[in-house]
Amino acid sequence: MRTLWYPSVSRRRLETVTTETTTPRLARPAAPPELGGLGLFTVLLAAALPLIDFFIVNVALPTIAADLSASESVLELVVAGYGLAYAVLLVLGGRLGDLFGRRRLFLGGMAAFGLTSLACGLAPSAWALVAARVAQGAASAAMLPQVLATIQSATAGPRRARAMGLYGATAGLAMVAGQILGGVLVAADIAGTSWRATFLVNVPVVLVGLLLAARAVPETRSPRPEPVDVPGTVLLAATLLALLAPLTEGRAAGWPLWTWLSLAAFPFLAGAFFAVERRADRRGRTPLVPPSLLALVSLRRGLVLIVPFSMGFAGFMFVIAVALQEGAGRSPVQAGLALVPLAVTFLFTSIAGPRLISRWGTRVVTAGALIQGAGLVLIILAARYSWSDLGLVALLPGGAVAGVGQALQLPVVLRLVLSEVPPARAGVGSGVMVTTQQASLALGVATLGSLFLALVPGLGMRDALVTTLLVQLAGVALTGVLSLRLPRTMS
Repeated sequence: MRTLWYPSVSRRRLETVTTETTTPRLARPAAPPELGGLGLFTVLLAAALPLIDFFIVNVALPTIAADLSASESVLELVVAGYGLAYAVLLVLGGRLGDLFGRRRLFLGGMAAFGLTSLACGLAPSAWALVAARVAQGAASAAMLPQVLATIQSATAGPRRARAMGLYGATAGLAMVAGQILGGVLVAADIAGTSWRATFLVNVPVVLVGLLLAARAVPETRSPRPEPVDVPGTVLLAATLLALLAPLTEGRAAGWPLWTWLSLAAFPFLAGAFFAVERRADRRGRTPLVPPSLLALVSLRRGLVLIVPFSMGFAGFMFVIAVALQEGAGRSPVQAGLALVPLAVTFLFTSIAGPRLISRWGTRVVTAGALIQGAGLVLIILAARYSWSDLGLVALLPGGAVAGVGQALQLPVVLRLVLSEVPPARAGVGSGVMVTTQQASLALGVATLGSLFLALVPGLGMRDALVTTLLVQLAGVALTGVLSLRLPRTMS
């Protein structure tokens, strides 16, 4: 403040005039939202739920079939319906989070996930369960992209690297833990709920998650919200359905004409999708999957590596669950507990992962592929020569070694894929990455699972398992070769 003195017209008095300083005050820029420890725990909890539910039903399928009189094709829809809805809608979920606010979509998606889990647990028939699983997959697609987008937007530097490492560890552990938890819950038969407990267990977890999210997860959104790309969304959905639907249902349905027509349409739909996206980008519009995003070397090469890794992971989990229960005569809880060594070594190796990456860079992924391959060889030998005793003890050496190898790959690759994605496009980037991962998981169950089940009548359960694992071993070798093309370091 300053006081100015002006003489009056009569020069007999002075008037005091008070004015504000003419120098404007500079407004401080708003501090970016920060994701604290409790918020990180909450989003990681949400990240685990959809992946757990993709795998939790594997050991419960025989019990579901007996209880609901479900045919094999309907059982495959229980798995595939969830995976298809999840994969098809993930990129759209990421875009909606950028547009309307990621916290809002996160809370809505989590609430919907809880309600659809309740519907799955109370399903009176097999087809009602399939419908509820499709809705549950759609809810997951609204929730999960917001996790990675929030981490990208509300963390920076070493905190972001640590959060992404924890996300990768959570994703891998959730896929193994889902199958273990499913076996334990089915065997426990809590209050007579049997397989229904594998879905009902989500409800209290979701309630806790909603309370924590309302308190600890900050709101973030893209500074330049982009409208939904309707043609791109429709074409991406059609492309994924054309590939995944016939592969998941074809064998059980006897490969009718529609499956071959669908597979034949796949490359044309994929070509149309990329043409539409490229044209939208050239005209200054905002495509669902911007070609400029795919131009990032770390993202593009990381996505290519995710495909064989996730296919092998999902195929192995499905096949081992069926082989242990229907072939080796193990109970659901025994089939689940056989994977404990893999889960334990995955967890502890993931904790050490960031230090290994800082020293050796992405060559850690190559080492992981070699170690996973060695573990898979031990599992193949156990299946071949210890079939009658195949279980926790026989699978322990191979499972423990394979868990180390997988932990050196998945968290690193997931972190690498998003390392160069700008925060403004965090939702799109995370949606593309998770779509690739989820579609590959569904593709792994469809291809390796169908191969295994097709070989069983002619070779028997043991030799069918060994043959399928040898095919997966070839996929692990491919992963190792692809890892040599990854950037040596990451931001």
